[in-house]
Amino acid sequence: MQALISVSDKTGVLDFARELNALGVKLLSTGGTAKLLADAGLPVTEVADHTGFPEMLDGRVKTLHPTIHGGLLARRDLPEHVAAIQKHNIAPIDILCVNLYPFEATVAKPGCTLEDAIENIDIGGPAMVRSAAKNWKDVAVLTDASQYAQVIAELKANKSVSKETKFALSVAAFNRISNYDAAISDYLSSLQPDGSRAEYPAQSNGRFVKLQDLRYGENPHQTAAYYRDLNPAPGSLVTGKQLQGKELSYNNIADADAAWECVKSFDTPACVIVKHANPCGVALGANAAEAYAKALKTDPTSAFGGIIAFNTEVDASTAEHATKLFMEVLIAPSFTQDALNIFAVKKNVRVLQIALPKGGTTAWEQGRNAQDVKRIGSGLLIQSADNHELKLSDLKVVTKTQPTKQQLEDMLFAWTVGKYVKSNAIVFCAGGMTLGVGAGQMSRLDSARIAGIKAEAAGLSLKGSAVASDAFFPFRDTLDELVKAGATSVIHPGGSVRDEEVIGAANEHGIAMVLTGVRHFRH
Repeated sequence: MQALISVSDKTGVLDFARELNALGVKLLSTGGTAKLLADAGLPVTEVADHTGFPEMLDGRVKTLHPTIHGGLLARRDLPEHVAAIQKHNIAPIDILCVNLYPFEATVAKPGCTLEDAIENIDIGGPAMVRSAAKNWKDVAVLTDASQYAQVIAELKANKSVSKETKFALSVAAFNRISNYDAAISDYLSSLQPDGSRAEYPAQSNGRFVKLQDLRYGENPHQTAAYYRDLNPAPGSLVTGKQLQGKELSYNNIADADAAWECVKSFDTPACVIVKHANPCGVALGANAAEAYAKALKTDPTSAFGGIIAFNTEVDASTAEHATKLFMEVLIAPSFTQDALNIFAVKKNVRVLQIALPKGGTTAWEQGRNAQDVKRIGSGLLIQSADNHELKLSDLKVVTKTQPTKQQLEDMLFAWTVGKYVKSNAIVFCAGGMTLGVGAGQMSRLDSARIAGIKAEAAGLSLKGSAVASDAFFPFRDTLDELVKAGATSVIHPGGSVRDEEVIGAANEHGIAMVLTGVRHFRH
């Protein structure tokens, strides 16, 4: 049995080669890998000695040779293939261990030049991997260090690698080549004449890994599956661990993501309850239990069968209160054991644990998408994700009445919630909790009315409340409706041709109004 080892990332390869040698496998290798094995005292044959042809062109040509590809591609079950390689003194290669030049890591570095990128495009590696993967029945092809242990275990147990494992390795190999080529395409098609990179390349190559098939999609007659990014952001939904409950559905996942993204926006203990993609209750509290109690007050009717998310540990007290409500999913970064014992009685409740991101300067480090993608007929709309975070210093007071410190806090809270409410969005808040949420209406005035109706149904007073509108007021009628309901401060982007009319109405009512200069449409 013969193995060819040629790796850029040498993690674990020396131990792998030692195990192969102990099993009597002949070792072939190239360049730095061959030196590593030889320095460790392992018997290894350089590829140049094996092929009788020296490496050339600064190493660009070393494995592109019939002796290598004949050894990888020859089918052992076809007498004519066996006769052909015997005629030309080509020895079969039974194991190929290759990982590729670090193209992705290279182009991710600041200051990467086109020359740097080109020199890190692997040619011989992908060619060998494709040859071996095509001939998977006869060749085990390893493209990642995580695969070494299983292959060694099977060789020790059975003196061969099973067909099932070889096929799985082949699929993984073709996936790796596909992702590698897509990364090259993404980079090269984003280059501008001046050497800079466009935010949106000429060709978009999405790469995702399936986590599971789903029972059905948004509706029972639709099929669906759940995928994650190749390199998921820490603290994103796909990194979560399901601790108990039924299998997640398509709608569970979509709503859980909406709840988790919203609750991550707060630095103090918070609870978000989502129903049909909209927050129906959001609140801050001294702890999870208080935040939940306040969030539930906003709209207990809609909260039934909803998704509940916390950004802090859930304890027994919180669990006892939460389990009184029928819910589909509950999410938190951690749970006490007592809380998990309480949830265990509700066997159908899906409990997810997701670590909060540690933060950083990039969207990925903050656990957020850098881009949003929407499918349209035979196409995609791709945009930068709405990761804008409003600061107190960003606000522009435009009314004679100056907002109080409490009003500013309530407006910023309402604004954060409004960012996650479907447009047109109107959110009444006070004391760190939502009081009424109007979402997804064609008219902003209707959203305002609905928010008031829901607050009244929940028995909540809107007197002295702060209101956030995700976009400007095209007319003063919505503002009049908000003030009529009890609002005394309003935050919105501004930018309407009738801004002066709306500001005049705010002054007429004697309320405080601030502008953000930023809109948060969400469709």
